[in-house]
Amino acid sequence: MRAIIRLTWVVPALVLVGVFVYLPLVQNFGFSTLEWDIYSGSREYVGLDNYRKLLGDPVFWSSFGNNLLYAAISVAVQVFGALVLAALIESVRSERWRRGLRVVYFIPSAISLTVAGLLFYFLYEPNLGVLNHALEAAGLGHLAQAWLGQEDTAMLAVIAMSQWQGFGYSTLLFAVAIQRIPSEIYGAAAIDGTGPVRRFFSVTLPLVREMTGLMTMVTISGAFQVFNEVMVMTGGGPDNSTQVLGTWLYRSGFVRNDFGYAAAIATVLFVITLAVALAQLWVTSRRRVEW
Repeated sequence: MRAIIRLTWVVPALVLVGVFVYLPLVQNFGFSTLEWDIYSGSREYVGLDNYRKLLGDPVFWSSFGNNLLYAAISVAVQVFGALVLAALIESVRSERWRRGLRVVYFIPSAISLTVAGLLFYFLYEPNLGVLNHALEAAGLGHLAQAWLGQEDTAMLAVIAMSQWQGFGYSTLLFAVAIQRIPSEIYGAAAIDGTGPVRRFFSVTLPLVREMTGLMTMVTISGAFQVFNEVMVMTGGGPDNSTQVLGTWLYRSGFVRNDFGYAAAIATVLFVITLAVALAQLWVTSRRRVEW
């Protein structure tokens, strides 16, 4: 009887997940085997042709490379950089200063991603933008350029905006993890004569490894779901140099009217994020640090 009662609570949730999560995944794979014109409604089964087309698409590979670059920089800045900053903040003796610094670094994360993208769009503006004016004022006018208008700088400019916007959130999470470390451990390390740098590598880093692993996986997964940043700032240009998988999927489906190909890109995105999620589950299932 208890089993039946428990099942009555589980079944509605399973039905909702099945209808709104797993069914669309299966349907999307089916769509990826079609050549589908959504405006005329014509459909033609083409098997795995969309995936073969995808493998030979230079823009797809360029987009995939941009996602990898985004992930690498995000891990360096939002994981390891945020961890170092959190350790520095938590080492401040004054509680008032610690709270103030946490707020200062978290404020960008409270700003809408679209608003942040527009803000940096104007900062990068070549003629009136603050960045170029600051470079000229510092005597570095030769470095001023159209940051979003050149293929070799546009993607890095978009990534820089994203790191600014998300850096404070990662720092706050690491600060919480560091606060959970018993102060007695730091006291014992200080008695042993270890300096701040040694304490960071010998005490802080090992005891926040669970949070570090989790944040790494979440950051990588998020890097492959990038969309708003690129759409707001560059729309994928110039010459598709800032396309990522999410924006190329959108452009293929809603601009080029090739929904079968867009579904194939979506399937690849799902496989990548699934792999990252499985890695995340493996990391979090490892032995937890016991204090």
